[in-house]
Amino acid sequence: MGRLVHFEIHASDPERLADFYRALFGWTIAKWEGPMPYWVITTGDPASPGIDGGMVLRQGDPPAAGQPVNAFPCVVDVDDVDADVAKAVGLGAVVALPKMAVPGVGWLAYILDPDRNILGMMQNDPAAA
Repeated sequence: MGRLVHFEIHASDPERLADFYRALFGWTIAKWEGPMPYWVITTGDPASPGIDGGMVLRQGDPPAAGQPVNAFPCVVDVDDVDADVAKAVGLGAVVALPKMAVPGVGWLAYILDPDRNILGMMQNDPAAA
């Protein structure tokens, strides 16, 4: 069975987008000293559930506004979806899909980061309806 083990964010300006994710989630993002431009993303304690990823230099233009999603979006576990969406917007993101209930699971919202990558945020709440 194929298990998801890594994600990548495409960025027109990786340092600027790294600052966005550092400020939003507190992720550790460091430039890799390998043969290609790459940034290593650590999303939390390696002993905790979750995956880490990377950031690559975007090849071409960011996705056009209003287009259907042509990606494999990730969803980040957050404590307060309202607060984190507001924080993301303050850092330059836009709301792609406002908060909605996923009954019995929690609250889900999607944003477009400053480079128009789509990202979900999920607040666990079994009482969501």
